[in-house]
Amino acid sequence: MSGAQNRLEIKFRLTDGSDIGPKSFPAATSISTLKETVVAQWPKEKENGPKTVKEVKIISAGRILENNSTVGECRSPLCDVPGGVTTMHVVVQSPPSDKEKKSLQLKQNKCVCVIL
Repeated sequence: MSGAQNRLEIKFRLTDGSDIGPKSFPAATSISTLKETVVAQWPKEKENGPKTVKEVKIISAGRILENNSTVGECRSPLCDVPGGVTTMHVVVQSPPSDKEKKSLQLKQNKCVCVIL
């Protein structure tokens, strides 16, 4: 394999249609490193940017990518063109507020067993 095949050009598409990148990453780069890159390079003028890696979801070829996966493992033979740029979508999901947490706790199903 050549060095070019061990690297992937990736641009990150934000929900407003703007992009971060493209930037070249080795195939061994973890998805968690990609998320760190997104957080670090998030445009300062955009509101609702991620504050931590935990708030970032990266989607490629319709799949949410797991932190412990590598870029090489996530390649799609149908979508990735050699020498081309792969677009990965970025979704920011802020952690729930205290009010939302309480609401979620109240909505949880509770099961009660009655022994007669």
